Amino acid sequence: MTLPDLLLQIAYGKLAWGVVLATLVAALLPASRQLSRRATALLLGSMVVLTLLPGQFSPAYWIALALQWPSGLLVGLCLARLAQPWWPGSARAVLPPTLASAIALLGTILYLDALGLVSLGLYFWGFGPRGAPLFALAAMALCVAWIIQGRSRPQAFATLGALTLFTLLRLPTGNLWDALLDPMLWIWAVLSLAIEAWRKRERNLATNNINQGVVSGKS
Repeated sequence: MTLPDLLLQIAYGKLAWGVVLATLVAALLPASRQLSRRATALLLGSMVVLTLLPGQFSPAYWIALALQWPSGLLVGLCLARLAQPWWPGSARAVLPPTLASAIALLGTILYLDALGLVSLGLYFWGFGPRGAPLFALAAMALCVAWIIQGRSRPQAFATLGALTLFTLLRLPTGNLWDALLDPMLWIWAVLSLAIEAWRKRERNLATNNINQGVVSGKS
């Protein structure tokens, strides 16, 4: 088991939470007030400077008490969202249903395993000296192939970045699963799936109402 240096871990956590906080602020803005490139860079820089403040003056200190450090994948997806002014297509469905489903399923299994409700030992497998790095390298190769083919590039770049951090620096915790999953990302995935299911239900109801209106008009 190889764990990252504590100082490196803390530095990553502060920078990472700065990225996540900047994304949350940008996401809360109305669609009519999308940020320009300069405003986005200023927002990101301001949040990073804020989280780099020492000790309890940093928001990252308080967030980490509850959520520890964000996964590399969450940070990568947040950067893809912030890249919208430079890369317009990056913010469109940053967390598509396929990826959200995979994250929600993996997170549910891992959390049930951690609580002892199932006995799979998956989380400890993420510390494996051979299996976890080999899996990460295989996933990185797949991400590179997707990027070359132009398939889901924002998500592929985010996953590749997370796996690269894990492979080279073992960030954020030395566990493979923590590089790909964290509570905030899992909640984001579950909520996005619930919202998508609600919207689909509303579209189906609207379609049924239209069809019933057409049938009634003909009769």
